[in-house]
Amino acid sequence: MFRKEFYYLLKIQYLGFRYHGWQKQPDLLTVERMMQRTLKYVLGRNNFKFIAAGRTDSKVSVNETYVELILREEALIMENFFDAFNDNLPQDIRLLEITPKKELTHIIQAPKLKEYIYLFSFGTKNHPFCAPFMINYKHNLDIELMQKGAELMIGSHDYRNYAYKASPEAQTLMHIENCVIEVNALYTANFFPKTSYVFRVVGAGFKRHQVRLMMGALFDLGSGEMSLSNFKKSLDGSIPYQLTHVAQASGLILQNVTLD
Repeated sequence: MFRKEFYYLLKIQYLGFRYHGWQKQPDLLTVERMMQRTLKYVLGRNNFKFIAAGRTDSKVSVNETYVELILREEALIMENFFDAFNDNLPQDIRLLEITPKKELTHIIQAPKLKEYIYLFSFGTKNHPFCAPFMINYKHNLDIELMQKGAELMIGSHDYRNYAYKASPEAQTLMHIENCVIEVNALYTANFFPKTSYVFRVVGAGFKRHQVRLMMGALFDLGSGEMSLSNFKKSLDGSIPYQLTHVAQASGLILQNVTLD
């Protein structure tokens, strides 16, 4: 028997430091698990499903992303749901807005741009309160050289060397819309170091660990562990190049997702 369905687009944000990523896993605390529990409690029923625009790894945070909620049989009472859902979510997950949709958004396949950022400093060790947001690189870094490396990543490249455990059939030709390293003015706190930096990269999609491998390669370039010629070589997927530095997860933030 056909059951009527109701569709909603939820914009959410969360601090990922205490979670084992987005996707629900047995016996592990994940963002999906917490959202599912809260939805079940607030709705008083379990006849729903929700799909995220993309998954995040353990400790990775999100400033803005989307989740598609599909309800069966009964529509939401909109004026009650927003506050009730936020009130019952943990402090590190927040609903920003909810939009009713007439049909499925097909959120995973929908055309979109994603902007990731990575916060870092170097030199003197950071205040421990920085740990959920920012990585400290203990050696000196040549920021100007790293900025040149980031600029080289803009455009179309075969990112096979940056695709973690990619199968031979995986599509790794990708286009990067923008890629920069700049002084961090996005996020501030009185316990942040006097100077910190942000790596910003925008593209239609990224492979598993790709942004962290990009950041790791830029760290290696800035510290002198990788030459500029080898950095350029790593951007040509037809030339196998073993990247070994996967930057720590807790400096990574999915800054926003722009749906077409």
